[in-house]
Amino acid sequence: MGVEGILHHDYQALVTAVEIAGAVVIFVGAAWAALRFVVEGLRHRSAAVFTPIRLSLGRFPTLGLEFQLAAHILRTAGSPTFDQIGQLAAVAAIRTALNHFLGREIRQEQRQVREAEPAP
Repeated sequence: MGVEGILHHDYQALVTAVEIAGAVVIFVGAAWAALRFVVEGLRHRSAAVFTPIRLSLGRFPTLGLEFQLAAHILRTAGSPTFDQIGQLAAVAAIRTALNHFLGREIRQEQRQVREAEPAP
């Protein structure tokens, strides 16, 4: 294996590491939210308790998608084909749409939480 083969292998390992980081972020966020859901669900029966959990959970997929997009950009950066560019555009569009809707939902939920809090 020549120098180019070694560099290509290292580059692929880097892309894979970024993809794994994104998946780990999403998994950790889901596990953390599930644990909080169970603990808070046993302590409190109010639906208002779960809103902060949902808000936190919404942030993890957003961050995980950023890692996934970064991995696609890295993969495409070398010598992109039209197929890779199309896949990158699709991932970027999906991520942008998800971030938009998640962000809007998070803002609405935060507004509801602030309105539900008693005034000092």
